[in-house]
Amino acid sequence: MSSETAAAVPFSFEIYPPRTDAGMPALHETIRMLAAAGPEFISVTFGAGGSTGGRSLEVLTHILRQTDVPPLAHLTCVGSSYEEATTLIREFLDAGITRFLALRGDPPADAAEGEEYVGDLASAAELVQLIDRVQAERAPYTEAPVPGVPGAARVAPRARVEIAVAAFPNGHPRSRHRLEHIDALLAKQAAGATFAISQLFFHAHDYLGFVELARAAGVTIPILPGIMPITSPSRLRRVVELTGEPLPSDLAVALDVEPTAEGRREIGVRHAAALARDVLAGGAGGIHLYAFNNHDNVLAVLREAGVRTRTEEISA
Repeated sequence: MSSETAAAVPFSFEIYPPRTDAGMPALHETIRMLAAAGPEFISVTFGAGGSTGGRSLEVLTHILRQTDVPPLAHLTCVGSSYEEATTLIREFLDAGITRFLALRGDPPADAAEGEEYVGDLASAAELVQLIDRVQAERAPYTEAPVPGVPGAARVAPRARVEIAVAAFPNGHPRSRHRLEHIDALLAKQAAGATFAISQLFFHAHDYLGFVELARAAGVTIPILPGIMPITSPSRLRRVVELTGEPLPSDLAVALDVEPTAEGRREIGVRHAAALARDVLAGGAGGIHLYAFNNHDNVLAVLREAGVRTRTEEISA
């Protein structure tokens, strides 16, 4: 990849709020390092059932106030009533958050088989519509005081929200047929989604083939490939368990036989960087990196993939 091409590649990161307040200082340092690279946005996950919801908003507002990078808030509709979801969306909008990732969400860990847990919103598409509706109810303009002119206000159009949704290159684990996940993506697009972020995958053809099928079906919104540097056998097994993705035997064997933590890190970074290069060469419009709150690994992936960051441009 040439430096000219690399410089034009948009990228973004995902992080999650710490379980305790004691983890905030380390996360703030990770945010500082990620923001310095110049991402398009930094997304922040939302705990199942709102388990880390308060800290999610705290992390989002920290990004908004302490960096020049837009934060993107994950929202799930599992277990929420219309009133609860509406209140949460308003709270985020009032805090200045204008980018969202609308997700259906997974069942709670303690949910019994067949138990009703979805809530009033049965799908991510319905959550997309609700976010759009709550935004539309707000005043279309904002007012800001004019410095040095008492009583004067500067009026500006209110920024419209961007709403991302999830895409599943190898199908959702609960899909009933092979193309159901593309039908779901079409429904999310029709509901008002502005772009999609894919669940992680392990081979470039999974993503590129999915995008080809989605385009043929009428999906026109951008679909960002989600890539995660996996640096240990235990994390790989956990990711496979959570996503339902087939185990990538080449990566699994390489991680299993490598005796050192640093060696496993290099394997994970190389694998993710190769994936990034391949999907970019295949036409992806950018990459979204799952950081697992570790800035070193995802920044190493960008370097290995030849993607130029703002930090490198400043030091050049």
